[in-house]
Amino acid sequence: MLQTLHTLENHPMIEINPLCKPPLDPEFAPAVLWNRAYLKAADAAADSRPVRIAIDRPEGHTWVYTTTLLPATEAHAADTLKYCERTVKFLLWAWGGSQVRISNAPEVVEKLQAIYSADGARQFDYDFMGKTCFDQDFCIQNADASEIQEALPPATGGVGSLKGNRLGFDLGGSDRKCAAMINGEVVFSEEIKWSPYFESDPAYHRAGIQDSLKRAAAHLPSVDAIGGSAAGIYINNVPRVGSLYRGISAKDFKESIRPLFYELKAEWNDIPFELANDGDVTAMAGAMAIDDSAVLGISMGTSLAAGYINPQGSVTGWINELAFVPVDYREGVATDEWSGDDGCGVQYFSQQAVGRLLPLSGITVSPDLGLPEQLEVVQTKMTAGDERALAIYQSIGIYFGYTIAHFADFYSFRHLLFLGRVSSGQGGDIIMQEARRVLDLEFPELSKTLQFQTPDEKTKRHGQAIAAATLPKID
Repeated sequence: MLQTLHTLENHPMIEINPLCKPPLDPEFAPAVLWNRAYLKAADAAADSRPVRIAIDRPEGHTWVYTTTLLPATEAHAADTLKYCERTVKFLLWAWGGSQVRISNAPEVVEKLQAIYSADGARQFDYDFMGKTCFDQDFCIQNADASEIQEALPPATGGVGSLKGNRLGFDLGGSDRKCAAMINGEVVFSEEIKWSPYFESDPAYHRAGIQDSLKRAAAHLPSVDAIGGSAAGIYINNVPRVGSLYRGISAKDFKESIRPLFYELKAEWNDIPFELANDGDVTAMAGAMAIDDSAVLGISMGTSLAAGYINPQGSVTGWINELAFVPVDYREGVATDEWSGDDGCGVQYFSQQAVGRLLPLSGITVSPDLGLPEQLEVVQTKMTAGDERALAIYQSIGIYFGYTIAHFADFYSFRHLLFLGRVSSGQGGDIIMQEARRVLDLEFPELSKTLQFQTPDEKTKRHGQAIAAATLPKID
């Protein structure tokens, strides 16, 4: 089926012509331009088809994306498959779910079933979205449009949810932070070093979290709610994937880590207890800092991390793993070594992006240097005015401008929170300048409504624990 997918993509009819081209990668094919060109053609076609795509989870939650496809003819088959496959991939890694239902496109569903299978081109996605995240086989099915209805999870607390006596914690790889709040006023905040990555005993994690909670709780007359933040994927307060637990065996992870936060909730008298991905909580901290909502946070670090606060000021329950969403629609370039897919976010907005562009820039580094050290070389050369380093940041900035517009077709946001090691220094300024230039030229209406934000040092250090405290909803 990998061959079938590539064969179809070799005969596209959709063409794009970006106004801005990355100096080190001028053939970049922005997903947003390709999608919009396809949709423009579909809107102009006499026999175009309205289509609904549902992403379902086992507990009954469903998110729906509505779009339009070209007529089901051989002439349009390649472009329609490409559009649908890339869109489904984006929705899976933005929203997260183990079942996809699609209306009014049976010929596309048949192809996608083979592509997203145990031996298909998207085997990684099939396994991850199925057994790894949701404990069931992944599937793609036909459905009647009338059967596809949204069923959203209950809203969390969020921006402005400050009443009561709250604890908030943030679990990092080198430290854990915890804060205590009374009606929005921070009365205690503490950071304690720990080293969870290679601990094989789940009791280490439990004891560390409980210790931080108890130390913070000592500064409150009582505890009404607890909110937490940690790296990884958490579904309904259950850890599914997380680097913090890399030293724990699969058996102990299932038996001791997955129920951990439900057990902690019970030990704290079943008060409201909410856990969210640290990207979402970073976005929440940014929203609190600017006293607004509708925030998409993008962190360019070791990988691409993201978080989202919707216009209502709450986290959504989405997984927001934008490292795996397609942003470049070329074939055979910037292949992610983990998923085996081409053109996904991690290769464009992270230290990996810098490492990929380094040889193209003409800067030579020792092959023994790791990605963090390669980034340091580029940052040093940027400070010294090296035009080759400038071209790296300009390329990332142009990628970013087009991709911000791509994200805006799926996320509703007014603020773009920009952080991570790649964003630091003069290079980060160049990325933001180039991204804004792309938005001004190609997407002026979006550019008028979008503000770029960068977190201050206080928000970076302790803002996440404080923001996490707002997650639980107190009736």
